[in-house]
Amino acid sequence: MRTFSRLLSVLALSTVVLSGCSGQEKICRDGEYPVKAVDSTTGRACAPNGEEPPAGYVRYPDGKVPKHIGDEWDTYWSTRSIDKNGTVTEAG
Repeated sequence: MRTFSRLLSVLALSTVVLSGCSGQEKICRDGEYPVKAVDSTTGRACAPNGEEPPAGYVRYPDGKVPKHIGDEWDTYWSTRSIDKNGTVTEAG
């Protein structure tokens, strides 16, 4: 039984390594992109690729789009908001 448990552990680890999984949880699923709630430091959602953000949300500025929970841009946006015109404000 112990050998079987080890085999399962090795198989699971191999699957993660071979699949290229970084271990970081993506903010949005494939086919979606993250959007920021207007005038909020915490609000975000995911919108379908090729569609505009839903009402009350804006696109993140180019080059500052968070991809994974806790990455550089996710952390950055937790202390900043964007208004409906795209002006970024640091929370005080």
